[in-house]
Amino acid sequence: MKLWIGMDDTDSPNGMCTTYLAVLAMEELQKAGVEVIGFPRLIRLNPTIPYKTRGNGAVSFLVDTPELEIVMEIVDSTIQEFSELDHEDTNPGVVFVRNDDDILNTLSRFALRAVRDLVSMDEALFMIGRFMIPHLTYKKGRGLIGALASVGFEGEDFTYELLAYRKPERFGEEREINEESFFRADELYYPKTWDTVDWHNKAVVSVPNGPDPVLYGIRGSDFYSINKASEILKTEEVDRRMMFITNQSTDMHLIPEKEARELRNFHSYILSGLVVENPTVIRGGHVFFNITTKFGMLKCAAFEPTKQFRDVITKLVKGDHIRVFGSLKKDTLNLEKLEIISLVREKEYNPRCPVCGKRMESAGKNQPFRCRTCKTIAKEKVVEKIEREIEEGFYEVPPVARRHLSKPLVRMNVPKKHIFR
Repeated sequence: MKLWIGMDDTDSPNGMCTTYLAVLAMEELQKAGVEVIGFPRLIRLNPTIPYKTRGNGAVSFLVDTPELEIVMEIVDSTIQEFSELDHEDTNPGVVFVRNDDDILNTLSRFALRAVRDLVSMDEALFMIGRFMIPHLTYKKGRGLIGALASVGFEGEDFTYELLAYRKPERFGEEREINEESFFRADELYYPKTWDTVDWHNKAVVSVPNGPDPVLYGIRGSDFYSINKASEILKTEEVDRRMMFITNQSTDMHLIPEKEARELRNFHSYILSGLVVENPTVIRGGHVFFNITTKFGMLKCAAFEPTKQFRDVITKLVKGDHIRVFGSLKKDTLNLEKLEIISLVREKEYNPRCPVCGKRMESAGKNQPFRCRTCKTIAKEKVVEKIEREIEEGFYEVPPVARRHLSKPLVRMNVPKKHIFR
């Protein structure tokens, strides 16, 4: 019997990682004679929800077994031993789903909603009841939502990530890495791998900072290049490795404008509109501006962590036609990417006095322009070209600010890409 095992919400800010726990479960199942088929899946869920887990990722993998009961016992034992059950916000859930097309087709729609929308426990329990899916819950069991979604992920667009794990005795200690080796790996295998480092900001972005078991993660479009890149890396001793199929770097979370009926907080969108006024920069380096959309006025933001991306935003002016990509929180769209469709390149000004060169003043409505000093007169405003420091095309936040789900421009088949690397 082929069976999908999905799990979520096993970690906490204090440690653990659902991907690592899944690897441990797969190892125990294989010791018991259960066949694990193919790569496991790592699906990142809606990045805006307030009750998300640390990495907001759920995991599933396919097994072949004649004994459901044994599989459930082994997974339960692994969860009980290694998950962060003592933490108040850790509420694991595990599902065991038959490899049946009808069930998986329904779960694929559930998975898309879990990435783009807010899904309740009642909806997850209804799905479990509808298909009589064996499952395990711990405490509140919120992990059932992600567990079902990870099984339902179809992967029409997908990427790979190789995760390397630390020796257990090193958990919580500072990671020992040779940064130069990560830059070298990126130099050799980009663009088949990406977001390993950030050259402009001189940072290694593929190494986490928390107490979890992950040493590093290499993302890319093919596992051969990822494996070759990992061979270059110089780090502390690696305990385990696992390649995952993921929805990272796919923009799966973004709702296209034509599919949106309204704008709601805790959702992510692609929207077009005109810039209403020149952007403003506030203390801390955050940049804000408004655009008009078919849903009305929308406030957009490029926060300080987006670094040089903000320099592009500050150069926008009233009337520029743009498309924004980002997540809506507190009625503000946090930008992940930007397409400049067209720029304002001309502007009307009061005419200059032909004698002194100063701008003339309007004499009133439907009246000519006059120079108070020279007494010269002009009938209408003049149009002058504006020199712009930016150009049409796509811009993105740098790797240090990239979300798991955000698709880097190197993966997008679009013209005029301005890649921050």
